[in-house]
This record gives sequence, C-alpha cells and structure tokens, in this order.
Amino acid sequence: MSRNMTRPTADGMRRRRRRNSILWSIAAVAVIVVLLALEQVALLYLLATLGVAVLLIIVAFADIHGATADALQPAPADDSAAIADRSASSPAATATAFAATAPRPHRRKRRR
Repeated sequence: MSRNMTRPTADGMRRRRRRNSILWSIAAVAVIVVLLALEQVALLYLLATLGVAVLLIIVAFADIHGATADALQPAPADDSAAIADRSASSPAATATAFAATAPRPHRRKRRR
C-alpha cells in the first residue's frame, strides 16, 4: 500500500483482490470437477504438471527474503581453525561467546 492511499481505498482494493482470488479458486475447482466428470484424466494430469512447473518458476524468481547484492557477499573469514589449533595470535581471538576472557570471582554460599 502506498502512503498516498486512503484507508477506504485500501480496504476496497483488499476486498477486490480477495473476491478475485475466491473467483479464481471457484473456477479452478469447477474445471477440475468437469474434467473428472468427463474422465479426462490425461488433460487433468497435463494441467497439474504445468501448474506445478509454473509454481516452481514463480518461487525460483521470487525475492523471498529481499536479498541484495550486499547480502550475497561471502561471510568474512573467522579464526575457527586457529582457535581449534590454539594458534591464534591474540587473546581476544581465543575468547569465544561461551567463555569469558577473565575468570569469574568465587561466590560464597549463603547460610540458612
């Protein structure tokens, strides 16, 4: 929806799209029922195959997650192998997200 579109106009467009979708669905069901009633299984099979092929093409060309050229760049190299080999040059490189760089102080137990 555009910012210039008013609420009633947007609601009208939404209703029209929903109505068109329902009409297309009813038409598709009617065609399938007629083909089944007339025992035109070969034609039904052909239409189903073409429908799946069109759906796969639409999905293949869809921009599912809004990928841009920046998102397609390879991830920066990390020091995983150096950490595993213990050959990292700096202490900051050896710290992981699970372990702190300095040991934590000892905590006393509470008396009850």
